Amino acid sequence: MDYEYTPIPFRPKLQWPDGKRLALIITYNLETWDVVKDSDEPYYAGGPSRLPDPLPANVADLPNYTWREYGQRVGIWRLFELADKLGIKPSCTMNAVTCHRRKEMVEAALDRGCEIVAHNYEQGELLTNFAHDRDKERDLILRTLDVYEQAVGHKAKGWLSSSLRGTLHTADILAEQGLLFYCDLLNDDQPYLINTDNGPIVSVPYSNEINDFTLLTRGSYTTDEFRDIMIEELDVLYEEAADSGRIMNVGIHPHVGGRAYRVRALAEFVEHAKSLDGVWWATREEVANSYLQQQGS
Repeated sequence: MDYEYTPIPFRPKLQWPDGKRLALIITYNLETWDVVKDSDEPYYAGGPSRLPDPLPANVADLPNYTWREYGQRVGIWRLFELADKLGIKPSCTMNAVTCHRRKEMVEAALDRGCEIVAHNYEQGELLTNFAHDRDKERDLILRTLDVYEQAVGHKAKGWLSSSLRGTLHTADILAEQGLLFYCDLLNDDQPYLINTDNGPIVSVPYSNEINDFTLLTRGSYTTDEFRDIMIEELDVLYEEAADSGRIMNVGIHPHVGGRAYRVRALAEFVEHAKSLDGVWWATREEVANSYLQQQGS
């Protein structure tokens, strides 16, 4: 995997469809965790725990597990209701095991016509566990893509790794399987091409900055501060996008951003975004295809 270093002022103008300026993607993460794993090592569940002092993976950590499970039982339904009320379709990332253990979440996303992005097999099984074993990484990715196709009804177009922990082989394996876009790289406000031994794949960056985990769980920002940060990011990108298109991703985890006292932040941010005519409510697939058309690929 490699990609060019091209500073943003030196690139050709990026133009979104219908003269839109900023591609905005609201991401709901449909994640599922094992209760225990066969290991004495601490279980990193693809994100920080709410309570400190991690237990061995073979011991059930019920406070942290059920804190996450709140998102599956309550938070995601609050967020889907919000999306319905606001008239938007989130882009949903999905662990493969979510299809088996929490299929109602996947069905709700499909019923709403949401984009579904493959998101590893199980949230706590990181690709970096196989950083030095390409065959095992490839097997995990292929198992994930097989479940995705069975559940969604078509092959996956894009991939986001659990906890953004891809390896130097991930993009190449995804390109080998014909995927269009890859979201783990966090280094840009525009899409760009990643070169692999199996041809190019489009980077459509996710964000660990404009993200409820980073701002609310790690940063302990208030609901109002979370809203204001999202609006500030949007307004600056929107102004910059008058010269060349930009993308903005908002990462939402149902057990964090879907809490009753926090959901207002997303609602008020979306209302602000809807007031701007130049916002393109895009899917990642649409962003990647529009970018490729402008590259002549």
